[in-house]
Amino acid sequence: MQPGGVEVRTVAAGGWWDAVRVPLGLGTDALRNLGDETGAVIRDGFGARLYWLIPPGSAADWDLPRVRVLGRGCHVAIPPLHRVTCPGLCWQVTPSRDREWTNTPRLYSALRTALLREKSPPTDTHPGRS
Repeated sequence: MQPGGVEVRTVAAGGWWDAVRVPLGLGTDALRNLGDETGAVIRDGFGARLYWLIPPGSAADWDLPRVRVLGRGCHVAIPPLHRVTCPGLCWQVTPSRDREWTNTPRLYSALRTALLREKSPPTDTHPGRS
């Protein structure tokens, strides 16, 4: 990442990192599950998606619905480091020296939990009401 950059850049995935793309609602739930254990996350305010940066090749065998792993042969739009608010492309979680990648098994677990929560019917908190 170039700290002084002012423009969004399109960067090839699969070299320094891969990206995991998820719809915003699912991603927000997964981000809540991860808490402080998340690495850098890009938010696409127009496309309603979140992108996690992960070590290259670490999620090549994932098969989760609504989740797309972007590795070699894919490109990701990267906002400048100072852009931390939307609209448009911005950092949901800004990368730093100690927080660039997200732990891949931990992200997988957070996404699975979020997907399962989506499938579960809401719990009736007021029994006997119609």
